[in-house]
Amino acid sequence: MAYVIAEPCVGTKDTACVDACPVDCIHPKKDEPAFETSELLYIDPVECIDCGACVPVCPVSAIFALDDLPEKWAEYTAKNAAYYGQ
Repeated sequence: MAYVIAEPCVGTKDTACVDACPVDCIHPKKDEPAFETSELLYIDPVECIDCGACVPVCPVSAIFALDDLPEKWAEYTAKNAAYYGQ
């Protein structure tokens, strides 16, 4: 997994990262049914191309390269993968 969305996104779900992603790997989008019920956005670990375009546009600094993910938010690696059934 290249990038992980962590705790700062919970309750925020700003979709600037969705717009910045060149491969459409961040979901749910505002027009998807799951948007209202999801606590945060998720990055598909298979589709992500490790470009980092999403990182600077996140207003709450919730997106981390896997190697830079703070230990206190390590559980979000599995949460992102689980959203995509992996």
